[in-house]
This record gives sequence, C-alpha cells and structure tokens, in this order.
Amino acid sequence: MRNAEALQRDDNEVIEQSIKEWFTSRKKMTPELFNRSLSLAKEQDGSVSLPLMLLKLGQVSAEDLALCLAEVTQLPKVSFEDFPASPACAELISENFLKQHSVIPLEFSNGILTLAMLDPSDQFVIKSTRLASGAEQVKPVVISKTDLDSLFDQFYGDGQSQLGKIADQIADSGSDNDTDVEQLRDMASEAPVIRLVNLLIQRACKSNASDIHIEPFHDKLRVRFRCDGLLQEVEAPPAHLSAAVISRIKIMAHMNIAERRLPQDGRIDLRVQGQTIDIRVSSIPTVHGESVVMRILQRDSLVLDFESLGMSGEPLARFKSALEKPNGMILVTGPTGSGKSTTLYTAMQGLNTEQRKIITVEDPVEYQLEGVNQIQVRSSIGLDFATTLRSIVRQDPDIIMVGEMRDLETAKICIQSALTGHLVLSTLHTNEAAGSITRLLDMGVEDYLLTSTLLCVVSQRLVRKLCQHCAEPFEPMPELLERLSWNSGETIDPGSKLYNPVGCEHCRNSGYNGRIAISEVLPVDDIIRRQIMLNCDAKELQQLAVEHGMKTMYTDGCIKALAGLTTLEEVLRVTQEG
Repeated sequence: MRNAEALQRDDNEVIEQSIKEWFTSRKKMTPELFNRSLSLAKEQDGSVSLPLMLLKLGQVSAEDLALCLAEVTQLPKVSFEDFPASPACAELISENFLKQHSVIPLEFSNGILTLAMLDPSDQFVIKSTRLASGAEQVKPVVISKTDLDSLFDQFYGDGQSQLGKIADQIADSGSDNDTDVEQLRDMASEAPVIRLVNLLIQRACKSNASDIHIEPFHDKLRVRFRCDGLLQEVEAPPAHLSAAVISRIKIMAHMNIAERRLPQDGRIDLRVQGQTIDIRVSSIPTVHGESVVMRILQRDSLVLDFESLGMSGEPLARFKSALEKPNGMILVTGPTGSGKSTTLYTAMQGLNTEQRKIITVEDPVEYQLEGVNQIQVRSSIGLDFATTLRSIVRQDPDIIMVGEMRDLETAKICIQSALTGHLVLSTLHTNEAAGSITRLLDMGVEDYLLTSTLLCVVSQRLVRKLCQHCAEPFEPMPELLERLSWNSGETIDPGSKLYNPVGCEHCRNSGYNGRIAISEVLPVDDIIRRQIMLNCDAKELQQLAVEHGMKTMYTDGCIKALAGLTTLEEVLRVTQEG
C-alpha cells in the first residue's frame, strides 16, 4: 500500500499539470515558460510553491491565478468584499504564520474553519491551522494575491493604505518651478517612487481601466481611472509628490523631463501581473504643473471579432459586403473613444491574408498586427499623413489604412488611391454616417470623385455592457415600448422586457462590465450617389438611408437594450432619439 507522502506527491503532480493546461490552453503562457517556473519552484525545496513562483516571476496575473486554482481544485473563490471586519481565530493563529504562508481565516463556526488560501493545495498549512485553531475541519477557499495583500493591510496594518505607506517614504519634491532637473531625475529613480507609479498602473489594470489621468492642482494631485468610458476618482499620492511621479512616468516613456513647457508624447511597454500592455503617454503643461494621461492598451486581451465588439446582423452584413470589394473607400466615424480604430483593426485582421499587402499610416500605432506594415506618423520630421501616403502608393499595397482624414490633402490622396485600385480604410470625426459625406464635400472633395469611390460609412458609439451576473429584468410601461417602437421603427412585442443594472462583485457594484458598440452602416448605393450629386444635406441623406433599410445607432441600441446587452439609459446617453 502506498504511503501518504507518495499519494500527496501524485496529487501535486495532477494539480501542476492542470495548472499548466489551464494557462497554456488560454495562451496566457507557453509550456516552456511553465516548465521553467516549475523547475525553479522545485529547486526551493518547498519554501516557494508553484503558484507563488508564477507570481514572483510575473508570468501570470493575480486574478488569473486565483481563477485557475479555483477551477482546478473545484473550490470557491472569495474576494476582498467577502471578508468580515476582522479575521477569525486571530488569537489562536499568529500573524507571522498567516503572512508567511499567504492565508487568512475567514470564518469559524460549528467546528469548521473557512480558510482563504493563495495555494489551496498546501496540505501542511491546512493541517497546521486545524491543529492551532482546534477546528474539526478546515474548508479551504481561493483568494487572489491582490485581495490577500489588501486584507493584511486592513487587518494587521496601521490603517494606512499601501500607496500612503510608499508616499511617506518619499521626501518632498518641491514644486515644478523650483525643483532642479537632476534632483527630479534622482528622485524619479528611487525605489519608493518606482513602486508608487507601478502600483498606480497595477490598480488601473485590475480595474480594467482604459486611461489613467494624473492632474496636478494647487493643493492636491488628482488621479482618475476611465473605466467603461466613465471617469472615477481613485486614491492619489500627496500633492508634493506631483513632480516626482510625473517625472518617473516621463522617464519610463522616454520623454524629456527637462521640458515642462511644451506638450510631449511617449510610449511604455511592460508586463503587469502576467499581462503584456502598451501605454501611450501624453503630457501637457497646465498652471499647476504637467497633466499626464496614460492610455492603457492590453495586447493580450485584445479581441478582434466583430460580434464580440457588438456589430452583428444586418449592419455587419453590409459592412462585410463593402470589405469584400477590391477597391474603394470605407469610413468609420464617431467621436474620440468610440472604438473606431478597433473596428478598423478587426476589419484588417479579416483581410490580412498571404495574397494581400496591407500598409497603415497611423498616429499613433495603437496595436501591432502581425503581417501588416504599420507606419507611425512623425510630424516633427515632416512624416505626416499626406507625405507618407504619396510614398506608400509606390509600395504596391492592396489595402491602405489611414488613421484619420484630417485635411483636404489627405482626403484627396485617399480618394486617388481608391480610384487606382486600392481598398482604403479610414476614420473621420462626425456624429452620424451621413454627416461624413457632407463633411468631405465641405472640405473641398469633388462630389463626382466621392460618389465614384465611397463604398460605405460606419458610425458607432460605445455603450456600457450589462453585467450578466446581476442584470435584473423588468416590464416597462406600455407607453415606453410604444415610444421605442415609434422612434426606432422596429416592431416591439408588448411583453418585451428591459433590464436594470443592479451591481455585484463581478462588476465592482456598477451593474456594468465592459462595453459594446452600437452602430449604423450606410452603404453608398445608386440612390445615395444620386442625392450626393444633387447636393442634399446630411439630414436628407440620413432620412433617405433609413427609408431604404438602414438601422440607426439609436435603433441598434434599442435592439441591444431589449436583448439584455445594455440599458436604455446607456443608449440615450450616447445617441439622439430617432
């Protein structure tokens, strides 16, 4: 009969293999990388478990590891919000033991001790806590390292946040006007400032924020994250650290920390909790110092799929029909932050085959696509959209993507490229699809050239997506459904339901989780071409397109609200009725 040690070893090997399969099947880690991490963990003679080694090496995120262990061990996962105000058995189990083995007792009742563990397969810890507490049974649950650290701060800290503790270690950096550049450079290279900036980035990534806004004012430094399109204020370092924090970010982004009078742009590439992220950094001078915005682009979580983005049904069919044409021009319109670039990247991903050459001109290059020639505009050296476009036509491309049509010269070169056998994709800042046509005409593009090249115009907005764990259906008043039916032009069943955002642990109690696009696709057919030649305005073109089957963004939003994907309030926030 095999002894307990051999059985335990077999169980560990099964768990290790399951962890490997979980991460490799989701393409979050290569098998080779996992095997190296496992070898390093085994070299520690049990002092560092495999999960801890994966975290120490930065190969995986804390949240991903917790999800993996919960699934592999089939144990529930708990979060920071699930804990009481104080730990169970505080007088029976020492703080040092809990910190050393990354566990915290959650509850002790009826002889059962619920133990939150970073590594729930650690039988030594389970047996030790059972003996120390006198429990009849220990029930392990999974917790992430991030939540565990927050709990240790809450239970055993001095009430001060992790960010506040780091801030206390940094000396006063003075104001932007009286601080020497070399002194700033030295401070920005010190460990506490580095940890403080890294902590801000980690918290933003955990919150799934798309942007970090760092804004200095007279008496405070304000930090805000943009989550699901809306800004929310978060804990910030003290005001006297503004210069040190901003200088650290500028050093990371390879920007000039001595120049504080002019706007600058930079870029940061790094791995945060196992995720590869790009950060675009922009700084501008303000009265109280430099304001910095960091746009977070998570490469590993980029999904280039139309249906996942929210485009489906008839609008998607019309868009794909235009993409199948060998030449012509396709425009995607909307305000800043409406997902235009992501839609174009998704289109290029589908068009990117061995038989086609794709060249893009972007400012900046947001995501790098394999097999696509991407050019970064640099206006400071004369490499602008128009100059670059003239050159790339001689590179014999099949498809050209232009980041934005900003002027008449760029628009004319795009149209000329479409006339000479290229498929041209670009973006434009207008509020609706029909408005793009009149915008180009107002810029000075000849109507006969526009009708000869323009294939379709896509206009879109992003709305927050309802959390599927807590969305609550309700029966709206008949008058509301009647109004929706009238304004959207859709036939709506009188028994249809809408949904309320409730809020739960999965969505940070907001009721929403992620965003999806609502869109309208205006194909430029013979009817629209005829009206363009007759100099119709945007309102007339829009009305004509609706009469011939185009669903407006409002209509698309109403359909998604009735399907439980978003709320009517979200649709009305970003569109106009009817």
